[in-house]
Amino acid sequence: MTRIPHDTSGEPNPLNAFSLDQLRRRTSMKWRTYPEDVLPVWVAEMDVAPPGPVVRAVTDAMESGDTGYPAGTAYAEALAAFADKRWGWSGLAVERTAIVPDVMLGVVEMLRLVTGPGDPVVVNPPVYPPFYDFVRHADRRIVEAPLGDDGRLDLDVLEHAFRGATEGGGRAAYLLCSPHNPTGTVHTAEELTAVAALAERHGVRVVADEIHAPVVFEGARFVPYLSVPGGERGLSLMSASKAWNLAGLKAALAVAGPGAGDDLARMPEVVGHGPSHVGILAHTAALRDATGWLDALLDGLDANRRLLTDLLAEHLPTVRCRPGDATYLAWLDCRDLGLGDDPAQVFLDHGRVALTGGLPFGTGGAGHARLNLATSPELLTEAVRRMAAAVRAAGGTRG
Repeated sequence: MTRIPHDTSGEPNPLNAFSLDQLRRRTSMKWRTYPEDVLPVWVAEMDVAPPGPVVRAVTDAMESGDTGYPAGTAYAEALAAFADKRWGWSGLAVERTAIVPDVMLGVVEMLRLVTGPGDPVVVNPPVYPPFYDFVRHADRRIVEAPLGDDGRLDLDVLEHAFRGATEGGGRAAYLLCSPHNPTGTVHTAEELTAVAALAERHGVRVVADEIHAPVVFEGARFVPYLSVPGGERGLSLMSASKAWNLAGLKAALAVAGPGAGDDLARMPEVVGHGPSHVGILAHTAALRDATGWLDALLDGLDANRRLLTDLLAEHLPTVRCRPGDATYLAWLDCRDLGLGDDPAQVFLDHGRVALTGGLPFGTGGAGHARLNLATSPELLTEAVRRMAAAVRAAGGTRG
C-alpha cells in the first residue's frame, strides 16, 4: 500500500483567511465558550476559510431546496476513491459501509454491536476525553492501556489489558484512536498488525476512530486498520469533519472489514436517519473535489508545527512538545513549569488564552495541555506569548 504524496495545489493557505475580529463573529463553540478577551486555541475547530466545492455543494442544496433526508452511497463512494488515491487502499467496500450521525455516536453503535452492557472497552490514555464519556454513557466500562513514554502503543501493556478484559470468556472491545489524539502519533503498519494479532488471540473486537486520517504530514503514512493482516474483523469510523472543518455539518461513515460485515448489517436502520443530508453533501464534496484545499491546509499546518517549536524554545523552553505526525493538535508537557496538574487553567486565568486541559485525557494527562494549531501564525504567536505571560504572572518556572 503506497501513500500518494499530496499535490502542490497552488491554493492559498486556508489558515490565513480571517482576522481575529472576523473570527470573533463566529457563533460556534470555539468562539463563544469564553469571554471576548480570551484567545481560544482549544477545541478542534479550525480558523479556516471553507473549501469552494463545499460552499457550492451547500449553497446548491439551499437554493434547490435539497434539505430532506439522506439517501444513497455517494459519501461512501467518495471516501473509497479518496482512500485509494491517498492511502493506496482499495479495500474500502461501499457495500460494507453505513452512514452514522458522527464518529463518536458511530463508535457507540459499533460497541453495541460487539459488546454488551458492563463489558470492558480498552483505550490508550492520554486519549480524546469523549472516549471516556461516551463509553460510560453506553454502559460499558473503561480499561486503560496507557501509551508508552514515547507516545506510541505499548504492545505489552495492551496485551495485559486484553488478557484482563477477557478473563472468564467475556466480550471486550478495543477503541483505537488512529491517528492518536492528542499526541498526533501515526501508528505504523507493523504496530497495527501486531494489534490485530493480539486482538484475535484474546477475542477482542477492534473499533477504530480514524477521523484524523486525512491530516497526516509528509514523512508519515496513515495505515487504515482494516487494511492490515488480521484486521478483517475490525470496524472503523471515518469522516471528513476534522480535515475540512465540517463539525457543524454532521455526517460520518461506519466501515466494516470483510469479517465484520454481518455485524454492521445488524445496526438498526434508524441510526442512518441521524446524519444531516446537507452534511453528507458537504463531506462528499470535500473528499471528491477539495483535496487541493486539504493539501494547502497541510502545508500551513506543517509551517505552524515548526513555528510552535520555535516559539516554545524562545518563550517557554521547559515545555516539552514532540511534534506529532498527524492532526492539528499539539500535546504540551508543562510539568516543569511548576503550574500543577492543570496548567491550562493557569494559562486561562493569568494569560487569557484557552487550551484544553490534560486531566480529562486520562492517565498521563496531568501537567499537560492540548493546543490547537489550526489558526493563523499571528494568532499562534500571540497564544504562546500569552502563555509565557501567564507563567510569569503565576510565579511559575520559565526555563
